[in-house]
Amino acid sequence: MRMTSLRLAVALLALATPVLAQDYTAEQLQALFERQKQAFSAAQDSGMGQTRGLKLVTVQDVSSESAVSVQSQSSTSGESVTTAAADPNKPLVFGQLDPELQVNLHIKFDFDSAALSASEKPKLETLCTVLRTADINVIRIVGHTDSSGSDDYNERLSVLRAKEVARHLVQECGIESGRLETVGMGERFPFNAADPKADENRRVEFQALS
Repeated sequence: MRMTSLRLAVALLALATPVLAQDYTAEQLQALFERQKQAFSAAQDSGMGQTRGLKLVTVQDVSSESAVSVQSQSSTSGESVTTAAADPNKPLVFGQLDPELQVNLHIKFDFDSAALSASEKPKLETLCTVLRTADINVIRIVGHTDSSGSDDYNERLSVLRAKEVARHLVQECGIESGRLETVGMGERFPFNAADPKADENRRVEFQALS
């Protein structure tokens, strides 16, 4: 009986602990992105804006970046990156994926900074490999924060961090900028809703839209 209780506790802990993109193999990431694509297609075709594992929600006062220059604080080359995205004048339709379909990367940024440090770049290596070869037309890069700080501050910081990741994918991984879309959601969609200030809520999410 005691062993059964222990196994149950371990299983519940595993469910509560997010699996991050840097912990997946290339094959696992590719399979997850394929499931995301299928979910987005099914949700759009259903006419109800949702399907198993995905709900499309309209978010006001947020837009994905549209043909803008993405320049990082850490970029020393002075080069800019253009990301393609939706019409900024329209409300953003965001795909709220169930945790098991999410591809999240927990990147440690310095306080009040969006610069991607050299020590954090290896976390993106497997993702870079997958995005170079995967049959994905558009990847949305979503910055998320925890609930510390004001709403405006968190949203602005999440946008800058999403842009920094996009810059890295284009300049250092060779991903076509036209395949990338960046958006910052601030604290709107926590991974751990029970603890809005939890570390796992500070993340960059990747969604294969098509």
